[in-house]
Amino acid sequence: MLKIQIKVLNMLYLFCSKLGFRALAVTLYFSFVLNPAIAMSEYEYLQLLVDSKQAIGARFAGSKQEQETADFIERHWLQMGYTVKSQQFAFKTQNANLRSENLTIDIPGQQDKWVVIAAHYDSTGEGSLGATDNGAGIAVLLALANRLRDHKSFPYSIRLLALGAEEVGLQGAKHYVSKLTQTEIDSIIAMVNLDTIAGGDNLYVHSAHTKPYKCDDGQGDYTSSPAVRDALQILSQTLFEDQAHKLHPAYPGYPEGVTGGWSDHAPFACAGVPIAYIETTNFSINGKDGYDGYSQSTHPKLWDCFDEKTNTACDRDAEKKWGNIWHTDNDRLSLLNELFPGRVSKQMRMNTELLERLVLDADKWLNFKKGAE
Repeated sequence: MLKIQIKVLNMLYLFCSKLGFRALAVTLYFSFVLNPAIAMSEYEYLQLLVDSKQAIGARFAGSKQEQETADFIERHWLQMGYTVKSQQFAFKTQNANLRSENLTIDIPGQQDKWVVIAAHYDSTGEGSLGATDNGAGIAVLLALANRLRDHKSFPYSIRLLALGAEEVGLQGAKHYVSKLTQTEIDSIIAMVNLDTIAGGDNLYVHSAHTKPYKCDDGQGDYTSSPAVRDALQILSQTLFEDQAHKLHPAYPGYPEGVTGGWSDHAPFACAGVPIAYIETTNFSINGKDGYDGYSQSTHPKLWDCFDEKTNTACDRDAEKKWGNIWHTDNDRLSLLNELFPGRVSKQMRMNTELLERLVLDADKWLNFKKGAE
């Protein structure tokens, strides 16, 4: 009954929004919600986002579907009782001038220091429905917001941030950081980026690369501090033991546990904010370009032919699939459930629990001097 109710309300909201009556849409939505604090699991949120038949599906940056996703996030946060702020922005692609928006909710803490937890909500248009990249990240952001309502006090303030247009050059994150004052930047003690956090073989947590990214305004304030990454890894070990988030081993161009600037953490690192980036993949695979984590799984259905002895393709010249999930038509919830029963739900739940514990005891886990490498 709950799923049917939510589906009908979603359709009503979208219908009114498309007619230009967004305020009316919100009013009607709440008028029919019997319990304004309905708790949903990460998996239920993900189904509503990416189910190929009943949900939004693919969400290319600047598209109607991306806007529907922003509306989806907004109304669920509103339903939880939060005040939602929208930051709209314009961006250009090779073919068009487009618009997107970032959405935030703030949860005040005992100190005016901020922990920012972010996920992008757009996806690619390459056959992917964006389940792992990055419906799972948004599902965890929503479930985390719901769980945090049960707590009355936090040592540091928390900002949950849903970013638009990541897949076309980190447009949302760049715009967001560009609008921060130096005082606001200095108050952010940690940024955690959730991108492709479920679906791959293993959970990982990274810090920014020790070699500065190509930042829009140079690298004067860039930080590669591993403090947030290390805190999350240690906390994960206490929670999940042998299933805890890992550091990837060193491989050419990438020391142990560091990542490139291809996701929304990069503009924050460029601004001097310590970051951690959570993802699921498999760095033990010798993929198309080596041990770089772009092959997310050893599952044989994701390869033309996988050699378990060498942990790579049987024929590296002939291989086409390379164990890839994100940015391919493998990034569908129905297929992921078929290949990995229960995995997506479990990994999302673990990430929510990890982040909840982090912000509840942030003064313990993030008690470091900002700027120290």
